[in-house]
Amino acid sequence: MASTPNGSGVAVMEDEEHDASSSLKFGTSDALEQVRKLTDVGAMTRLLHECIAYQRSLDLQLENLLSQRTDLDKQLHHLQRSADVLDIVKADSDHMLFNVRSTCDLADQVSGKVRELDLAQSRVNSTLLRIDAIVERGNCIEGVKKALESEDFEYAAKYVQTFLQIDAKYKDSGSDQREQLLASKKQLEGIVRKRLSAAVDQRDHPTILRFIRLYSPLGLEEEGLQVYVGYLKKVIAMRSRLEFEHLVELMEQTSGNQNQVNFVGCLTNLFKDIVLAVEENDEVLRSLCGEDGIVYAICELQEECDSRGSLILKKYMDYRKLAKIASEINAQNKNLLAVGAPEGPDPREIELYLEEILTLMQLGEDYTEFMVSKIKGLSSVDPELVPRATKAFRSGSFSKVVQDITGFYVILEGFFMVENVRKAIRIDEHVPDSLTTSMVDDVFYVLQSCCRRAISTSNINSVIAVLSGASSLLANEYHEALQQKMREPNLGAKLFLGGVGVQKTGTEIATALNNMDVSGEYVLKLRHEIEEQCVEVFPAPADRERVKSCLSELGEMSNSFKQALNSGMEQLVATVTPRIRPVLDSVATISYELSEVEYADNEVNDPWVQRLLHAVETNAAWLQPVMTANNYDSFVHMVIDFITKRLEVIMMQKRFSQLGGLQLDRDARALVSHFSSMTQRTVRDKFARLTQMATILNLEKVSEILDFWGENSGPMTWRLTPAEVRRVLGLRVDFKPEAIAALKL
Repeated sequence: MASTPNGSGVAVMEDEEHDASSSLKFGTSDALEQVRKLTDVGAMTRLLHECIAYQRSLDLQLENLLSQRTDLDKQLHHLQRSADVLDIVKADSDHMLFNVRSTCDLADQVSGKVRELDLAQSRVNSTLLRIDAIVERGNCIEGVKKALESEDFEYAAKYVQTFLQIDAKYKDSGSDQREQLLASKKQLEGIVRKRLSAAVDQRDHPTILRFIRLYSPLGLEEEGLQVYVGYLKKVIAMRSRLEFEHLVELMEQTSGNQNQVNFVGCLTNLFKDIVLAVEENDEVLRSLCGEDGIVYAICELQEECDSRGSLILKKYMDYRKLAKIASEINAQNKNLLAVGAPEGPDPREIELYLEEILTLMQLGEDYTEFMVSKIKGLSSVDPELVPRATKAFRSGSFSKVVQDITGFYVILEGFFMVENVRKAIRIDEHVPDSLTTSMVDDVFYVLQSCCRRAISTSNINSVIAVLSGASSLLANEYHEALQQKMREPNLGAKLFLGGVGVQKTGTEIATALNNMDVSGEYVLKLRHEIEEQCVEVFPAPADRERVKSCLSELGEMSNSFKQALNSGMEQLVATVTPRIRPVLDSVATISYELSEVEYADNEVNDPWVQRLLHAVETNAAWLQPVMTANNYDSFVHMVIDFITKRLEVIMMQKRFSQLGGLQLDRDARALVSHFSSMTQRTVRDKFARLTQMATILNLEKVSEILDFWGENSGPMTWRLTPAEVRRVLGLRVDFKPEAIAALKL
């Protein structure tokens, strides 16, 4: 029993030794200590084998390392040689560094010397330039004196300009020379001003140009600009005054022939002189003050436009007595109903005045636009100057007189338009080979001419006034004239006097209706034309809105004419239909419960359709040549409406066999075919209900209606209600009421 624990202890020790040997690291101090503690032979043997294997691996590593010895020796030898080269490079670098430092020191010394030399040279150059300037000043002083003595003022001015340039650069020397030169300059300025003034008085343009060009070298550009523009103003004023005086003289001499007094030519020449003064003197003005000189000249010369142009327009208004004429027109408008009211001006003379006024206004507008665009085209001008210049042009005295004459224009244009429209209505007459009377073309020609003239004034207030007047004339006097013929009593009796259509009365009625139809078209054309022209002339949104508001009134007039036309057409139809009604009433006596023999006989001897069509041809078709296509189509369709409604009522009161339904279908087709040839518009929709009734009455049995109803209707749109369909089915003598009632429609 004692041996068991001992055996167990040995096993434990062997296991520990085995673990120790397996974890042994050869070549360390701990390995030796562990070997000494081993007691088991087996463990020792295993450890020995491991040690031998470890030794062999060490031998292999040593052999591998020794095999690399040759390469390592070569590399070491190469490194040794490279080290020798590096020593040489270091020595060369040190030598180069020494050379660079010495060169840098030398460069610093040289640059210092160069700076000293440069400073000395610049001082020498400055001294030389000053010496040259002193010499040049002296030459200028001498040159000015000699030039003044020989009256070579151009060279004198050049010498002065050169001296001033030198003096501006070297102000610290030559004070004595400056005083001498300034004295000569003052002398030259006095001579130039005196000679220029004399040339201006004598209107010697070449001499003026000669001396005005001397102001720039003398530094007197602004003074020269003022003098030259003043001279231009004097020339323009003198020419305008002479022409105006000649105009006044002609006014006093030619009381009979007014055409010789040409205010348009007088104003045109004034504008032409101003424009040419700016255009032809562009180079001179630019040489004085650049583009600012051009703007100054335009604004100054505008004063001549304001004064002289205003005078011309005022004289024109006095000469044509526009204030008196306007007063007479206003008085006439107030006393239209008064007995013994004075007769107004002659519209033919007024038209002449309107053309003159329009030309004068257009001249002023074209001139203003040209001058403003001239300023806008200058690149270096202050942008704020453009609106200021534009305002100056638009608010000057000339512009104000133009506003006055515009007021007279509106009154005269309104009078001319009213008088000519009334005259056109008064002398209205039939025009050969025309479907309308003379009034229609005459009235719209007058309105078109007046509206075009108003738009060409480029004045929105004038356009609005004339447009309003045109709308008022159309809505009142012209509208009344259009309806006058249709308001005659007993028109129907006159149309079919003695039971026969009277060609003369028919033509008169048709022409009255044609007038309404064409007037509606003309109003829309006039509106479209005015709208297009106003878009080009008035780009401002506010102006366009005002025009649009007036044009909407013209659109309403077109609707008003259409309403009057419909009313007149209904009156004409009401006159014609009683002539057709007896034939329709006779249809009520025709039987549609047909046998095959009766159906065949009807094919040969039509019972009523041809008589109806003959009645239509006799009482309605004769009006076609005297009516517009649109009116005749409307007339025929209104007659068709009457016929179809009456036929529907009659047919709903009859009884039908299947052959009777087939007969009705044949009758309806004959009516559609004939009326289609009478009008350019489709008539099938007018007979749709009648045709659908015939279709229903043609069915073999009641249930067949479902093949054409609802989802099975295809492209056909039913004009009959379900209740009407049942009622039509009930007209068939052979359809049972129970089957009809059972239908689900």
